[in-house]
Amino acid sequence: MRHGRSTIERLWQEYGLPAADGLYFPDGRAFEVLVAPEEPTGLRVGGAFDVDRLLSEEPDLISHVDGLTALELPGGDILWAGEGSHGSDGFFGRVTPGRGLVWAVFLEEANPFGTIELSARAGTFTSTLGVSITIDIDDPVRGEGRP
Repeated sequence: MRHGRSTIERLWQEYGLPAADGLYFPDGRAFEVLVAPEEPTGLRVGGAFDVDRLLSEEPDLISHVDGLTALELPGGDILWAGEGSHGSDGFFGRVTPGRGLVWAVFLEEANPFGTIELSARAGTFTSTLGVSITIDIDDPVRGEGRP
């Protein structure tokens, strides 16, 4: 049983995320990600990593994100995308109507994400650099072929 909030939840209260390529969940789970233009989705989800350990080694490795575009989903959740603290940072994710985190992807070198398209339950997020990533908005980890 989980006690208290995860580091990711605490960071998200001020719209912060670890400034490391990753897929982040409010329960504390985090997965490495890699932009992979050769993949049909444009993104490869790798292994899990420990956010607390990462930030204990590099406590300043935090980026604040700012949404540039949003797309409301049936049921009220929102796909949200934009920029991080540095010009090359980009993020996209799914939030609740009150902007609570459902999941988010942060990418250090993709540039800000400014376009969101939805087809069934697949969201396509495109950055100002032309990076285009399609992800299962209901299960971004399993949507990458994981069990």
